[in-house]
Amino acid sequence: MFLATVSSLTCSTQKLTGTKVYPNCIDLPVLNSFLHYTHDTSNSTLSVVFVATPPTSGGWISWGINPTATGMVGAQVIVAFKNNTVMVMKTLDLKSYKVFIPGKLSFDVWDMKAEEDGGLMKIFATVKVPVNVTAVNHVWQVGPSVKAGMIAQHEFNPSNLNSKGRLSLNGAKDFGNDDDAPLDFVTKKKNVSF
Repeated sequence: MFLATVSSLTCSTQKLTGTKVYPNCIDLPVLNSFLHYTHDTSNSTLSVVFVATPPTSGGWISWGINPTATGMVGAQVIVAFKNNTVMVMKTLDLKSYKVFIPGKLSFDVWDMKAEEDGGLMKIFATVKVPVNVTAVNHVWQVGPSVKAGMIAQHEFNPSNLNSKGRLSLNGAKDFGNDDDAPLDFVTKKKNVSF
């Protein structure tokens, strides 16, 4: 019953908490997931809400940006999962498919928050993007479990392997991955997370 409800969700049927407005939303093409976002050109920020359901009740969800290429390797991601009754968030630098380095991202991130309601998880965050950038390479994922505070590897099904795209910051829907050029992110050492 719950899975039928989750699979019937679309951007237009979702309700978000808080007062921030996200004028753009994409029903992402894989993993039954969604991205609400707004790009503020005046201060070069991207505010997002990533919505997905992990494959198990003990699973995790993640969203991130790859500032140097497309795909997972090199991506800077935010992960959310439930630890007992509390939602937990971590930031990871994905050096490879097997090396996840917890810690600060290569760009500023703040206003991080995670929510869970009936199995549906949401990641809220604001990230600094380069001035005058019009698109970013983004990635998203869901995984089955968390052990000792670390996420377990996700499945390697076609939907998991295709959970990447080029996000147009002006609201256009673009899932193409033909451009492997770096996006010229300014590397920052500061990171605020809670």
